[in-house]
Amino acid sequence: MAEGQGRNRIPDRKLMRVLAGEPVSPPPAWMMRQAGRYLPEYRATRAEAGSFLDLCYSPDFAVEVTLQPIRRFGFDAAILFSDILVVPHALGQDVRFVEGEGPRLDPMDGRAAFERLKRADDPAVLAHLAPVFETVGRLRAELPAETTLLGFCGAPWTVASYMIGGRGTPDLAPARALAEGDTALVDALIDRLVAVQTAYLIRQLRAGADAVQIFESHAGTLPRALPRPADATDPVEPVGDVTESALPAEAFEDAPEDALTRWSLRPIARMIAGVRAEVPDARIIVFARGSGLDGHARVVPETGADAVGVDWGVDLAALRARVPASTVTQGNLHPETLIAGGDALDAEVDAILRATVAVPHIFNLGHGITPQTPVAHVERMLARLRG
Repeated sequence: MAEGQGRNRIPDRKLMRVLAGEPVSPPPAWMMRQAGRYLPEYRATRAEAGSFLDLCYSPDFAVEVTLQPIRRFGFDAAILFSDILVVPHALGQDVRFVEGEGPRLDPMDGRAAFERLKRADDPAVLAHLAPVFETVGRLRAELPAETTLLGFCGAPWTVASYMIGGRGTPDLAPARALAEGDTALVDALIDRLVAVQTAYLIRQLRAGADAVQIFESHAGTLPRALPRPADATDPVEPVGDVTESALPAEAFEDAPEDALTRWSLRPIARMIAGVRAEVPDARIIVFARGSGLDGHARVVPETGADAVGVDWGVDLAALRARVPASTVTQGNLHPETLIAGGDALDAEVDAILRATVAVPHIFNLGHGITPQTPVAHVERMLARLRG
């Protein structure tokens, strides 16, 4: 078995024990965006690297910023430093990051733009991502033995919404409008992303990642549950050991047909099935932000994920009461509470610990840490958690 694929070879990694269903006290901890602008050492490395994409694609810089929060805080997991938009970049879409504004892409606003994208079987797609795989391998070699290494990618709907709209928008109006106006085109894009990102996660796991997270950042902003046109799927496009037609949507028709299943959970389930076809013991976390209490409760049973990431808008105690005791949860500290610090932070940490007594849980935020967060508040959070 390739390096990074065996569950049983890493019993000393607390986070992996939790992903296997074992309650651990205190729970293992990491933070989404833990390598970020709140850290002075990150800001220095970011300035040295030049552009944000240079930071993502340079293994030297990406390894360094991934390790920085581990050195400072001793988190139980390191998450690969990269971005969900390296995948559309690999497909040939122009991607750039504008200082103070975020990502900008040339919008995929019709069939002509879709046809300009690389096919999933183009070897240049995964070749473009080779620096990411090198970063993963080097991280696994440099991290402490007890630290879990997480890879990641975006969920198909979230990535598609950026590709269609050219940027993030509060209501995702361009992506939703295209899904309504040309459903077959959006389904074809989703299918391509399912195939490419399945192969991408497989390669991360084979390079040394212990587990992976799929970020569905826009699960709360979806088109209607439109019927899937018969001509939606592209012809077979092999990507390593995966093809776009190897994981047909019809394989998941038992799930209720609503917008969350149609656009989010079903494509994620296809990805997870594809990953496990090649890496049977892969551990996978799904973060379906904005999907509400009902949506969070459906993530594990409808996708086959090992854990559900819980956003800050969900009552964690209510979710734990709703799901089987064996369900692994992750989150859901409010990033603004971490900014506030003090007694409010202590109280929220304590509430999360009360809600997860004797059940498998990974301590995390309910969204990414923000640049204005004081480092001292992260230290206080961890001190409170670790007792």
